[in-house]
Amino acid sequence: MNVALWVAAGALAAAFLIAGLLKLTRRKDDLQARLPYVADFSTAQMKAIGAVEVAGAVGLILPAVTKIATVLVPLAATGLAITMVLATVVHLRRGETRIAVNLVLLALAVFVAWGRFGPYAL
Repeated sequence: MNVALWVAAGALAAAFLIAGLLKLTRRKDDLQARLPYVADFSTAQMKAIGAVEVAGAVGLILPAVTKIATVLVPLAATGLAITMVLATVVHLRRGETRIAVNLVLLALAVFVAWGRFGPYAL
């Protein structure tokens, strides 16, 4: 189970690191072409979302690898799960029904949070 939790955390970290860095480094106009929901947010809000995603990605891996403040791993997973719930709400309010990626990332985040808070804590 520990291996499955590491794989899930790694996949989550990769996905959120890429998404977060895109939001932090790209202009809003560039993002809007690929991510239509960006129109609903200000530039500052998009940068904040990107920062949350990058922080969550780092929080999933770095504390576990360094064995320093390992409680941050399940907290990061919980934060990313909340982020995915909010993202799903945004997409559904916009009438977008393609939320499968959001739900998969939510499930992975919940799995990591459950495992690292509970029976497979670091």
